[in-house]
Amino acid sequence: MRGAIGLFLTAVVCIAIAWWISMLPGSVTATIAGTTIQTSTPIALLLLAILFVVLYVVIRLIAWVFSIPGRVRRGSSRRTRIKGELALNRALVALAADDAGGARREAGRSRRLLGDTPLTLLISAQAGRLAGREDEAAALYEQLAERPASRLLGLRGLIRIAVEKEDWQRATALAAEAEKAHPNTAWLRDERRHMAQATGDWREALRLASPDSKAALAIAASQRETNPKSALALAKTAFDAEPGLAPAAIAYATALRGVGKQKQAQDVLRQAWSAKPHPDLAAAFVADAGDKMAQAREMAVLIRANPDNPEAFMAIAQAAFDAGLIGEARRQLDRARAAGVNQRRLWSLLAKVDVAEGKAEEAQDALQHMQGADPDPTWRCTACGKSHDQWHATCDNCRSTGTIHWEQAAEATPVVRRRIASPLGAEGLTS
Repeated sequence: MRGAIGLFLTAVVCIAIAWWISMLPGSVTATIAGTTIQTSTPIALLLLAILFVVLYVVIRLIAWVFSIPGRVRRGSSRRTRIKGELALNRALVALAADDAGGARREAGRSRRLLGDTPLTLLISAQAGRLAGREDEAAALYEQLAERPASRLLGLRGLIRIAVEKEDWQRATALAAEAEKAHPNTAWLRDERRHMAQATGDWREALRLASPDSKAALAIAASQRETNPKSALALAKTAFDAEPGLAPAAIAYATALRGVGKQKQAQDVLRQAWSAKPHPDLAAAFVADAGDKMAQAREMAVLIRANPDNPEAFMAIAQAAFDAGLIGEARRQLDRARAAGVNQRRLWSLLAKVDVAEGKAEEAQDALQHMQGADPDPTWRCTACGKSHDQWHATCDNCRSTGTIHWEQAAEATPVVRRRIASPLGAEGLTS
């Protein structure tokens, strides 16, 4: 309805203007090269309007003719860009499929069509890495690093290459440049921590650590430290970060003993035992007790901090057996079995107790039970599943930090986290 009303009003206005023009008085006379033309004012205005339209059409036609080369160039450029983008897409698909040849071929085509843009250089560098052409990839990353807008991308790729070659000096220098280009980047912080760990600079690694790996790195730094007071401060940091981690308590107790604070060292071990009993805590607590009988007495003192834990039964049983207290060892082993312990170490010790008591058949039976018993607790990496004979700050299988914990889990096949090529070309992914 509104459209119809608007059209009607427009028509009325146009008719009014036409009527007004037709009513204009007078005439117009023009002399051109001796020829005189005279007409009324309304006709003259109509001819003028027609002349304006004709001139406008002619000018637009001339402009269209002159714009043909530009339109041809733009059309060609658009087609080239489309072909280049399709080549980039095919290069990305080839990278995802680990098709090194296809990735390099399509990446090279995209560079020819689109030029050396940050994206084409990045994809080409990643394709070079996938094909094992590290020098080619490094040269492309260098080109990226020379441009302010893509400097961080180039440095990131160069850092990755240096890390894979274990060229820690170059990797550290490149990381410092990347820090200047883009401070406080999360991935760069992780890379610098990894470099510090690889070179044994545990203090620097600790400074860059996340909260979940702080205790592990503080322990490693404490063990490497030669100054007793510095070692004590680092060990305390580890213990405060994770009081239930046996290596942290042991490192702290060892550092306290190193500065002559034996009583405080024992208190730390008792506190850790109360939080989470562990065989290594028991061994550290009785290490300076003297003979086996004295160690058994000290063990009895330790387990008071958490007396009903099955680990306490196992610890006192081992200490009693070592001290020749065979009856006490058997009693503690029976308590452990009553608490639900069915581990190989229990049946192994029980067999030794049976042998000490002259019970050959019972010892043989215990050994048979041991074959089908649960695996003993072990240090296991929660990231990849690998078991370790002893605790380490970093898993040597997957290089994860702070992931090795004491677990009573079933035996598992380690899963290796491997580096794979990323389409972004800068960082490895894990799978």
